[in-house]
Order: sequence, then C-alpha cells, then structure tokens
Amino acid sequence: MASTLSGLRIQGDGNLQSMLVGTVMRKIKSRTWKKQRYFKLQDDCMTIWYTSKKAGNTHSTFSVSDVEAIRDGHQSEVLLSIADEFPADRCFTLVFRGRRGNLDLVTESAEEAQSWIRGMRKLIENLENMGEREKLDQWIGDWFRKADKNNDGRMNFKEVQDLLKMMNVDMNEHHAHRLFTMADKSQSGTLEDDEFVLFYKMLTQRDDVLKVFQEYSVDGQKLSQSDLEDFLREKQLDGVDLQQHTKQLIERYEPSDTAKLLNAMTFDGFLMYLGSAEGSIFNPQWRGVFQDMSQPLCHYFISSSHNTYLMEDQLRGQSSVEGYIRALSRGCRCVEVDCWDGANGEPIVYHGHTFTSKILFKDVVNAVSNYAFKVSEYPVILSIENHCSVEQQRVMARHLNHILGDKLLKSTLDGKAPVGLPSPEDLKRKILLKAKKIGGLEESFNGMVEDSQTGEVSDEDEVAEINEDNLHREGVCRRVKKSKQHLSKELSDCVVYCKSVHFSNFKHSRIHSKFYEVASFTESKARKHLREAGTEFVHHNSRQLTRVYPSGFRTDSSNFNPQEMWNAGCQIVALNFQTAGEGMDLNDGLFGQNGSCGYVLKPSFMREVEKRFDPETPEQRDGYQPVVLTIQVISGQQLPKVNIKEDSIVDPLVRVEIHGVPMDQAKQETRYIENNGFNPVWYDTLRFTVHTPELAMVRFVVEDYDKTSKNDFVGQYTLPLGCMQQGYRHIHLLSRDGTSIPPSSLFVHIRIKELD
Repeated sequence: MASTLSGLRIQGDGNLQSMLVGTVMRKIKSRTWKKQRYFKLQDDCMTIWYTSKKAGNTHSTFSVSDVEAIRDGHQSEVLLSIADEFPADRCFTLVFRGRRGNLDLVTESAEEAQSWIRGMRKLIENLENMGEREKLDQWIGDWFRKADKNNDGRMNFKEVQDLLKMMNVDMNEHHAHRLFTMADKSQSGTLEDDEFVLFYKMLTQRDDVLKVFQEYSVDGQKLSQSDLEDFLREKQLDGVDLQQHTKQLIERYEPSDTAKLLNAMTFDGFLMYLGSAEGSIFNPQWRGVFQDMSQPLCHYFISSSHNTYLMEDQLRGQSSVEGYIRALSRGCRCVEVDCWDGANGEPIVYHGHTFTSKILFKDVVNAVSNYAFKVSEYPVILSIENHCSVEQQRVMARHLNHILGDKLLKSTLDGKAPVGLPSPEDLKRKILLKAKKIGGLEESFNGMVEDSQTGEVSDEDEVAEINEDNLHREGVCRRVKKSKQHLSKELSDCVVYCKSVHFSNFKHSRIHSKFYEVASFTESKARKHLREAGTEFVHHNSRQLTRVYPSGFRTDSSNFNPQEMWNAGCQIVALNFQTAGEGMDLNDGLFGQNGSCGYVLKPSFMREVEKRFDPETPEQRDGYQPVVLTIQVISGQQLPKVNIKEDSIVDPLVRVEIHGVPMDQAKQETRYIENNGFNPVWYDTLRFTVHTPELAMVRFVVEDYDKTSKNDFVGQYTLPLGCMQQGYRHIHLLSRDGTSIPPSSLFVHIRIKELD
C-alpha cells in the first residue's frame, strides 16, 4: 500500500518528520486577515491537514499533488503587503494548480519555514519521480482512505458500497458482494491492505486491454519479444529499432522479474506500458524543444495573454501581479501591461475607465524580471498600452532599465541596422518592449532622430479600437478622431523590434510597412480581414508580427476561438488566461509541444513569402495532402463525478472536435452510456477528413449526458493532430482548469491515412 511506500521515504528526513508532527502557522489573506491554523502532514505523506487552533472547528485537507510550486519569502502580493511585519525567512507561499488561489503562510521561526519549504519540495519531487506501479498504489491508497470512514484500517461491506458510489460505479448489491467475498481471503468480513488491492484490481479489470493482449499473445499468458514486436509494428506503427524498443519497454514496465528474464511481458506490464507517457496519445518525441528556433520571430505562433493583470472579469475584477506570474509560469511569452498615471509620480496598471483594482507598474516589472525565464528561455514580449503623461513615461523607462538590466533589449543584436526580425534563439533570455516609437529603427542608425526629449505619435490603442467596434455594432459610421500622443524619448528608446503601428490596409502595408512594425486588431477586425483577404493576411504575417485581442464586449473575460486567427498566421493571439474553456484548451494544446516554450513554428506554406495560402480554399495550395483520421473510442476509466449529489452517477459520452481551417471544423459524438463513469465501454468509430492537417487541433471532450438540460463537462484533452501517436492509446484527461485528474482516462485506437 501507499503508506508503506511513504514510510520508507520519511525515514531519515527531518523536514518530513517535523511536518508529520505539525506546525502552528499564520494563514494570511490580507494585511488585516491573519489567522492561526495548525498544519500537519498526514501519515500517507500525500495529504496536508489543517484546522483552526480553536477546538471544535472544522478541518480542511488538500493533496500534495494539488500544489504546483512553493515560493519562499515575500513572493506574493499578500506577503509583500505585510513584509514590514514578518521577515522573509518566515514566509512562504503554496501555489496550487489551475486557477485556485494561493495559500500564504507565516511560521513562528525561520527553521519551521525551511522545514516546510524543503519538505514540500521533496514530496513534490517524489511525486514527479513516481513510477507507474507506485502511482497505481497511490490511487488505491487514496480510495482506501476515502472509504475507511471509521479509520480502523479495514473496510466493511457498507463502506465498500459507499466507495463504489464515490467512484462513479453503479453496481448491483449482489455483484458487489460477490467481489467483496472473493477479495476477503481471510474471511473476516472486512478487507485489509492486500485484500483491498485485490478488490480494486477485480473492479478495474481491463477486458478491453486484455482483448488486445490476447490477440498478440501466443500462449495467452505473456507477450514474447517477437509478439510485442508484432504488436508495435502492426498496431502502434512504431518505426524505431523494434528489437531495442521492445527490450526497453519490458525493462521499464514489466513488474515480474521472471518475465523479464524470459524477455517477455505479462498482462500487468502491458497495462503499465499502455497507461504510461509512451502509451499515451501525445508523442513523447514532440514534448521537448524539437523545432528549428533560428527563424525570424514572425514565423512562430507565440503564446500570448490579454490584460494579463486581471484575475477575473474586465469591469470590477481584481488586478494582480499574480496574473503575470501565472501566465509566465504556463509558458506565456507575450504579456500585456496597461499603464496609467498613478499617485506620487508612480505609474499604475489597471483596466482604464473601469472599477478593476490598481497595481504598481514597478511591481509588474519586478514579477516579469523574476519569472520571465523560469519555464522557457525564449524571449518575452511586454505589450505596453501607454496612457501615461510624459513625466510618468520617463519613470516607466527608468523602472524598465533599472529592474530588467541586461535582460531588456535596448538595441539591435549586432548594433547594426537590421534587415529582418531576429529569431527566438538569437533573443534567448531577452525581454522586448512592444509599444509606440518615435521614428523608425533605421533613423536611430543614421542620426535622423532629433535629440528632443519627446515626440508625437498617433494614439492608437485598444480603447480607441474598442470604441470603434462599438460604433460599428451600433451602425454609426462617424470616424473616431485620432488624437496625438506625446511620447518620451526614454520610453521610445526601449522599443527595438516591436514598434506598435496603426494598420491601414494590406496594399499599403505591402508597400510601406517595415518588418519591425506590429499591428493590433480586435477579434472582429481580424475576422473581417480574414473574410475579405485571407491570402493577403497570411502573406502579411509571413513578414511581420500581428497581435489579435478579444472584443471589448467580452466584459466577462471570455475568449474567442484562437484557431481562426492561427489559420491566418497571426502570431500574437492574446487570450484571457484566467478564463478556462475551449479557447485556453486549444492554446494549452498547441503550446504543449516544443518544450512548452511558448513558441511553435508555423507550417512552411505560411512562412514562405512566395507561397499563397488561403485558409478558405486549402485545396489550392502547393503540397495539398488531406488525411483521414479514424478514431475508435473504446472505453473510459474512472471518470470524475460532476454532480455533488451522492447518488448521481455519470452518463458519459465522448465528443471529438476538429479545430482547423473552416473546411476542417467538425465534431462527432459517441453514444452515451447510462450510469457508468467508472469503466464505460463504447467501441464507437468516428471518421474525419482533414484538409490541412498541419493546422488541425483535435479536442476530446467527455460530458455527462442530460436529456433535459445542457450536458455537464467531465474532462477534456486537446493536442495538435501532428503530435498524435497512432495505435492503441490512452488519453489522460484534464479538468476544466487544464490540470490533470488521474486516473481518469479514455482508451482509443487511432489511424491517420493519406486520402487517395
């Protein structure tokens, strides 16, 4: 069981020992909300339990697997606000996965803080290094603890029945009792450690995988090396050195030493392989950075965030430095900063003309400096929306220079007048400013820029664009008068390769625009250009950067579908990272490849200036080769409950969506299976013709069918078609928030064939 595993890990670790004893800490929510709580690591070494110091108060728990990172010292807004009261060496922050709020804690001594910081990091590291077998033991242990209501270390039949409901299993009492009796080897009327493991294994018996195993096993008991080679060649379409690969798989996943000596794989080993990263739908080859990173910036899709400072909606939501930390920690490489004049000469960041809260510009720059390159070394673009007076622009420039230092790109890379955009490789660990600039890049090399301290630029910004959008919607045709804005030379000098400009039309841009100029469009403007001149739009984006952001009507911070903008080759497609849903699923799916570094190389037909690609007519491009994608949805495993009502069991169906060029947009569903979220079986086949596979994203969505109202979301997984592995694969489902929900998965069979 999992507890014995953790027992081995604790011995000799003083930090974990003291966490098991427990510590009284202050939980901090604001300068005025500071409450003492007792925190303790449970014996399973997987759960943190905490309560109020007062007797009789309720307790709470959270799993170590819910924690994404531990920040020591004053590294959250809340802890920064009380920095004068509590020293940094007694403070730390637990950052949770998904969109759950942080937990800010202060200990009584620096030693206690260090114990928890080191101990939590050790537990997280243990989790990340767990093998498939240990993970399984862990899940079994979790269920055992949930079901063992009276904590006596054993389970009676009533507790087993309750457990089945928790696990989304609708099983009649007679069948449940039969399994219980078969597992109760000691005939004590209760299940203990190993008996419960046996019960769990009978419950999770995978007949669907057994069927595949027996098809290739000559003796029905094991796969010999040659059986496994046949399976990998014929079903998994594995093209690597098969002899070597089969040996590696047996070594890695086979639990039986006897089978290993025979160079064979038992059913348990086969199941372990299919449940592992190698057996998953996402090809592990494409997990790390594998693309050419030496092409110009405009040849990449760039993971980008809109109004990064907002944690909620666009009207009354909280602004927070945390928004930047979270976006950058997810591999986002372009963040937005809306700057306005603040008190005491300090610029502030907030959503202008709304009731959203305000934060200091210098705090944002500090957060960017600290987190820009934690998960990716490739460049970060600060998209500045500048509403400040010249005086406060000078303060902005001072903060950028002082805080970012050498990270801020202040001049062209070789000090010469450039002829094209540099590459992500050239710009590693550099922060670029996207903002207005006085004059052009060439002028700073031929001494044309005057030495005056300010310059005038036309005031193009989101507010103006959104106002214009509103007038269009209301059918008003008057032009919004473009005002002039004064720009400080110091801030202008911080802009090198990303000068924000107004866009007139594609013809004008083809003749006059420079490679370092960046136009920004609302989603509706971008759609209009796409509709009216798709080929021109793709061509424009092969030469320079384009940013697209959500319409001003999305006051709830909802997202548009980024796919239609990627179809036009738009690189900086800015989404509200704080809002879960289809838009962010697609963004996470696209940028989950290539080391999650925030840059994905566009297909060659969108990069080469002489190629003409229109997303509306993909069949007209050179090298057009459609494919047929066939997905057999076989089964689901341990889908999470979506309804809190105790008796409710999921009626799952699977929808597969193709997101790509308009001709490829499609969705198909399986049947729904009544009352079985635990191990539903479909064997339903879905077929899609995909005309531009290079741009296609595939999204698997599991829903709880409801004939009277909208289906409830259960889980999803999204990935590029080009990253899919063929054959029998597991899809490890993610929650609405994009975090993993083990052991929930789908089992599928995938085939991709060129259309004749």
